Amino acid sequence: MGFSIIRLRGAALLAAAGASLLVAGCNRGSAGGAPPRSAEQIETPAQTSLIAVPIEADLAALSAVLEREIPRQLWTIDQDGQTCVPSKKVKVLIVKVKTPTLKCRLVGQVTRGGLALSGRGSDIVVTMPISAVIHARDIGGVLKQETATARAQVHAVIRMALNPDWSPRASIDLDYDWAQQPTVEFLGKKIMLTDKADQKLKGVIARLERTLPGEIAKLDFRGQVERSWRKAFTSLLLNRDNPPVWMRITPQELQFGGYAVQGRKLVLRLGMKARTETFVGARPQDPAPIALPPVRPLQANAGHLEFFIPVLADYAELEPVILKALVKRSARPFDVPGIGPVAAQFGKVTTYGTDKGRIAVGLQFTAVDPSAKTKRAAGTIWFTGLPVNPPNTQQVLFQDVTVDGVTDSTGTNLLLKLANTPAVSETIAEALAQNFTNDYNELIGKISRAIDDKREGDLLIQARIDNLRTGSLKAAGNGLYLPVWGTGTAAIRLVR
Repeated sequence: MGFSIIRLRGAALLAAAGASLLVAGCNRGSAGGAPPRSAEQIETPAQTSLIAVPIEADLAALSAVLEREIPRQLWTIDQDGQTCVPSKKVKVLIVKVKTPTLKCRLVGQVTRGGLALSGRGSDIVVTMPISAVIHARDIGGVLKQETATARAQVHAVIRMALNPDWSPRASIDLDYDWAQQPTVEFLGKKIMLTDKADQKLKGVIARLERTLPGEIAKLDFRGQVERSWRKAFTSLLLNRDNPPVWMRITPQELQFGGYAVQGRKLVLRLGMKARTETFVGARPQDPAPIALPPVRPLQANAGHLEFFIPVLADYAELEPVILKALVKRSARPFDVPGIGPVAAQFGKVTTYGTDKGRIAVGLQFTAVDPSAKTKRAAGTIWFTGLPVNPPNTQQVLFQDVTVDGVTDSTGTNLLLKLANTPAVSETIAEALAQNFTNDYNELIGKISRAIDDKREGDLLIQARIDNLRTGSLKAAGNGLYLPVWGTGTAAIRLVR
């Protein structure tokens, strides 16, 4: 894998580097040449995130199936020879007599109303209202008919789980309660018909127990999970230009953390463990999808995003900034101790990474010794220093600055004295003593806006950056490198 970088448009980082480098001073001279160029390349680590992947199922489909499967008329009643009023002994004056048992014919029907689905935390609740009209006819040949009405609510409380292959299974708790129990009045007595109705309701409950698991399976959770899994092997555009920046997402596993009922939606709480990598330039090739792995339990809060932004400042950006400052200052002579005013002209600045994480800066200039006007000095002085930054900042400082060599030189002594004058270092320091916080903040702002509600094909990616931290500066072969880590929240939804 190649390395990923974000190149800041300004030269502030390297400008500050040059200023600090020269302010620190030069502690030795050398007849050696230019410092060796570093071939070290930046390796950017992949991060691991647990991205939320909520999968939604419309409970209206389940409701429609149950409406179709469960008939409106649940059962009918037509039973002759039923005991409506049992025999009992009563005392008439001083004699106990036994009343006759009164038989009757029970006729009626039980119907249901519309089904209602609702959520209660992680429970799916199916409510079925029941109405019954029951007639007691030919009661012992005494009364022609008595009528009883009743109302009940049947509740199915469904709790789901996922098998290792992502197929759903359901456990169901069913019960009912009478809002108005079936009774008839006869000779001032209440006759309870609840037992008769209870026997039939048990059949309705048993039917729901057989029906619901199959209907839950028809919600096609596995199919939706598989589609989201396949499409999540993609790259997300973080910054469109100057430069283009991409985050590549490579899912590794899916974790299941239960579900919640939200209105008419059943939402599975999933966390997708994925590698996230950043790239600059053309869109990287999407990773090849792998088969959906078995269900894993959710180990943390889904939605945690970890990303890495390697910020690389081109060494070439330093050169014109340093040169511009020196040319402007060279309009006035430099006061060199022991020599006096010295006129200098600067022709070229060269910067690059060298050994041991240090940066090399070469200043090419000519100078004229005022005590011997025909004596000109010319050449390139090479400095090296170790770039550092205070913890978690974008400010650049240099430590252990040395003069490592002089090349193409005539009048080396004068060049070294001139290079060590406070005027040279102070000029550069005043002009370039800055950091690249503004450029850095602008870049992070662009990335933050780019990943907010991002549509990639059938995926809607919603992300937010919550926290950033910076690592330690390092001078590599291809630039001055500042690692930046970020955390935030992210969710991926499959949309159609």
